[in-house]
Amino acid sequence: MTTNTKETVLTTCPRDCYDGCGIAVVLRDGEISRVAGNRDHPSNRGPLCGKCSAAYNGAWRDQAARLLHPLRRSGKKGSGRFERIGWDEALDEVAANLRRISDHYGPHSIYNTHYTGTCSLIAGEFPNRFFSHLGATEVDPDTICNNAGHTAWNYVFGSSLNGFDPRTARDSRCIVVWGANPSTSAPHVDRHWLGGTKACVIVVDPVRHDTAARADIHLQVRPGTDAALAFAMAHVIQRDGLLDRDFIARHVEGYDAVAAAIEQCTPQWGHEVTGVPAGLIEKAAAIYAAGPSLLWLGQGLQRQPAGGNIFRACAMLPAFTGNIGRPGAGVYYLNSTFDIAARRGGSPEVDAGDQSDGAGEGPVAVSQMDIPDLLQDPAAVRAYMVWNCNPVASNPAQDKMRRGLARDDLFTVVTDCFLTDTARYADIVLPAASFLEFDDLCCSYFHLTIGPQVKCAEPMGEALPNQEIFRRLARAMGFDSAELFEDDRSMIDDMLGRCDVGMTWPELKQKGWAYVSEEPMILWRDLRFATPSGRIEIASLKARDDGQPYAPVAAVDEAPAPEWLRLLSPADKHLMNSSYGNDTHVRDLMGPALVTINPQDAGARHIRTGDQVVLSNGNGELALTARVDDATLPGVLLACKSRWPGLETSDANVNLLHIPQKTDMGESTSVHGTQVKIRRA
Repeated sequence: MTTNTKETVLTTCPRDCYDGCGIAVVLRDGEISRVAGNRDHPSNRGPLCGKCSAAYNGAWRDQAARLLHPLRRSGKKGSGRFERIGWDEALDEVAANLRRISDHYGPHSIYNTHYTGTCSLIAGEFPNRFFSHLGATEVDPDTICNNAGHTAWNYVFGSSLNGFDPRTARDSRCIVVWGANPSTSAPHVDRHWLGGTKACVIVVDPVRHDTAARADIHLQVRPGTDAALAFAMAHVIQRDGLLDRDFIARHVEGYDAVAAAIEQCTPQWGHEVTGVPAGLIEKAAAIYAAGPSLLWLGQGLQRQPAGGNIFRACAMLPAFTGNIGRPGAGVYYLNSTFDIAARRGGSPEVDAGDQSDGAGEGPVAVSQMDIPDLLQDPAAVRAYMVWNCNPVASNPAQDKMRRGLARDDLFTVVTDCFLTDTARYADIVLPAASFLEFDDLCCSYFHLTIGPQVKCAEPMGEALPNQEIFRRLARAMGFDSAELFEDDRSMIDDMLGRCDVGMTWPELKQKGWAYVSEEPMILWRDLRFATPSGRIEIASLKARDDGQPYAPVAAVDEAPAPEWLRLLSPADKHLMNSSYGNDTHVRDLMGPALVTINPQDAGARHIRTGDQVVLSNGNGELALTARVDDATLPGVLLACKSRWPGLETSDANVNLLHIPQKTDMGESTSVHGTQVKIRRA
């Protein structure tokens, strides 16, 4: 007999996105009927973005697409041929190999790689306790994404995770978005926050994306010249008496170290170097300096060879105009909302993954840029443990990654919801539960909101949450430290207590979200910074001790040689990194893999929209479909990242061409410095 009961469960999207949307899961007779948006949530205010709506009602709820049971490889690595085994057998085999490798070669030869497949607190962090206890080598997750910016911001402000509360935009007269594309990477921030502001919106980006096209001012800067643009804007501020000299005297180190260089960087010089008209440089600088102004530096900005220097140069603007620590003003890279809430509640910073009792040596980080080469060396890497990421799709030097993973003497374990390109090389595959199948906590890294991730269904097949997988693996290894077995509810209650949001777990589930404070927070209000001087350090002795310049410089990347073009590979508006790349509806929305080329470059090469073209460099060749459009500058190509290589006709994505050159600081990716040639196929 059908009862046709209906229930709505409020939960939170845990994807790697600025939005941090609220979700309303509709249950009928206890089964998920539809995954929709929470109309009362302050971020999305209703429907989910198209990509999440498609995937959460598609592949993520499709048993035919999901991994349902532990698997053991039965064919050649990369073939995707596996046999089903039980959990005990799988974990015993993993544990036996980890013990063998640790005993004979040392735990440092076991590499642990992870990132933001889920950004929930427990599933995204708890497994680190296992690897820390083991003493495995961690592949630094941020080096595939944003570590240059983190390193630079730590030099300048002493923290890269304390930005601005978006609610303070109600007091702003200017908002600058530099090197970010909210229309793709933060669609609800773009629509509701940026689209709803009365402030003057200035976008700095080499691509005329949708956010840039709607901006009041678009500074279409040549890639690699952002530091020069910052110096040219600082010149206008200095020349026109717009410096906040009292703020500089009280709170800034290093103005004198850059003042002479700023004097030389006129708007006309800025135009010649960056391509941005001198008049626009002057206009943007004056509006920003008048303030109150917010400055948002995007993660794409620092994925350039001199990404760290660019961030330090951009930091001059808020430092020299006093646009920080007051209503409507601030500078943002990422908000660590849990930590911001915990500090407000009087608790120390929190990390669900850093709870080892010290039995192991702790993780030793290496850069993702080193992994393609390290995987070729049996003396370096004996085991490769992958969870929450898909490095075959996301790492540089894709062919070399595959060759390394094909080694017969490399023991590889992948934990995932799907049989990714990386999982196809695994010796053991462990099925992970999706965010709809267990309780957890989430927070936005833009809005200062915390939300519940609520279990709406039992895990599909024999899938388990990440944390339960690593609890069981710890038990199979014979570990006995209590931190490796802490239960989920204890961690949830502990975090809510530290964050002091005034809600218990049942109350948070009922409400669906909570701000960390009732009124907008003015971050950096006390103007005390965790730098050696306690001030904003535009010039940094610590940076100099680390082999970096004492202060930022007005340097630019060398222009590509004739016939070479700079290749940018930002996010695709239909993808969330590679998380949705296997969903059939999402793939239909994406269409064929495209490369956008400026009409000037296309004409010189007799390329028209729809032509098949080949991009090439020292890493290989990639066939794509051309789109001729002046959204990109001459000399610049654009091909979006994160398509699943194995689902492409070329068996590759744009990372085939990504040479693992490290940024100037942070050993991070400089993917947007990639250079290629292009020709008609």
